[in-house]
Amino acid sequence: MTEFERNYKRERARFEELVSRRNEKSDFYNGIYDRYKNPVLTRNHVPLFWKYDMNPETNPHFMERLGINAVMNSGAIFLDGKFCLVARVEGADRKSFFAVAESESGIDGFRFRDYPVELPDTCADETNVYDMRLTQHEDGWIYGVFCSESKDKSSNDLSAAVAQAGIVRTKDLRTWERLANLRTLRSPQQRNVVLLPEFVDGKYAFYTRPMDNFIDTGSGGGIGFGLCDDITDAVIDEEKITSGRVYHTITEAKNGAGAVPIKTKRGWIHIAHGVRNTAAGLRYVLYCFATDARNPAKVIAEPGGVFLVPLGEERVGDVSNVVFTNGAVVHDGIVYIYYASSDTRLHVATTTLEKLEDYVFSTPRDMRRSADCVKQRVAFIKKNLEFGK
Repeated sequence: MTEFERNYKRERARFEELVSRRNEKSDFYNGIYDRYKNPVLTRNHVPLFWKYDMNPETNPHFMERLGINAVMNSGAIFLDGKFCLVARVEGADRKSFFAVAESESGIDGFRFRDYPVELPDTCADETNVYDMRLTQHEDGWIYGVFCSESKDKSSNDLSAAVAQAGIVRTKDLRTWERLANLRTLRSPQQRNVVLLPEFVDGKYAFYTRPMDNFIDTGSGGGIGFGLCDDITDAVIDEEKITSGRVYHTITEAKNGAGAVPIKTKRGWIHIAHGVRNTAAGLRYVLYCFATDARNPAKVIAEPGGVFLVPLGEERVGDVSNVVFTNGAVVHDGIVYIYYASSDTRLHVATTTLEKLEDYVFSTPRDMRRSADCVKQRVAFIKKNLEFGK
């Protein structure tokens, strides 16, 4: 057996074992959702023929030629009887691209299609694309809204970038039509933009994140909301802040929309991300809020504190101490929340619509001040002790 054959056989067996592995619920408990022991996608889920030259004559040692660094932030929908993730795949060259992985269970067995997504190359200055949200819109299209990044030509700093919201649409996650990037007249940059699945007053509704520059939100006050008439040339001239940034909370540094909002009888439920600064750097967590069904710019519920944080091995990776979501699926009353940890791998947590709605609308709000928070907790404890007697 040649070196190529020996190495290929070993790596092929490892790959099949990984993608065939059954996932199980972990022993984590908070009554809100279940976490699972294994990530649903990692860099090792990528097919071998994406990374290795499969010709033994040109690759006798079976070396990686085009390496993969991470698989993370994924849009998600249920389509044609399968859970479909459009994941962000980051190559060893730091460039990200999109790829579709499918599973029948939604918690394990995800396999990538043979080829990654080839978006129409319509933006000459675009260097990187990532973090696609998938919206099955009532107009019949599936829209993908993602970050389109390019070099900031006005700066000599090689790390200075410009972020815009790119838009594509498809019917099958195979053929993609590229539309014009979203333009927000009062915000020079945009990231974490999400399209609502329904029209609002006959218009397309977006949740945005106003930003003054690529990293810092600056004067941007939080998650915005805006309407546009034409999705093929989307322009928003006014953004209303919905979930705002607040001092000494999990959204102090910045916050942004996450998965496409989930419609319930009581309103739209949002699973977003909040960021605060720490001595160890930025910490990303997930939090929830709800907006009115008829007026999606109006927040009607804000449970206090975090919804999901990185635990254990999730805290370690390329960008440590981070969880991020841009995809969730509701199927048969079960909510599948796909979240990445530390910009490295993708996980799933599951709950029910009933539980998620109960959490969002019944959890006490953040009282903002320590003195008021302890009063809230004392009253909570007192009620429990009296009930226990």
